[in-house]
Amino acid sequence: MQELLYKDEVYAIVGAAMEVHRILGPGFLEAVYQEALCVEFKLREIPFHEKPRLQIDFKGRLLKCSYIPDFLYCNEIIVELKAISQFGACEQMQIINALKAAKKKLGVLINFGESSLFWKRYVN
Repeated sequence: MQELLYKDEVYAIVGAAMEVHRILGPGFLEAVYQEALCVEFKLREIPFHEKPRLQIDFKGRLLKCSYIPDFLYCNEIIVELKAISQFGACEQMQIINALKAAKKKLGVLINFGESSLFWKRYVN
């Protein structure tokens, strides 16, 4: 059986998100959860960059446009936040395309909008 990619790191990210959701619950805008998660990451000493600009390579050329995820953990894991009632195919395709464009191996999509925190890992 193959070991999960960045298992401990994802565990740390999701644990911090669970704490934010436990305290705030659903119903806020995404920006509130993002700011609260920044605080929780710092309290837990989780290394992250908020809203980094990642360049997109298209056929060997860097585009002028960049991709800006909510968080980049250890320069390896894209973390995208949502605050919607339920994930759909659109949100899933966004993180899959982001992983490909940014040439990252793992992404975590977290939704604070449901009664229980929902999260899913995506591997490129």
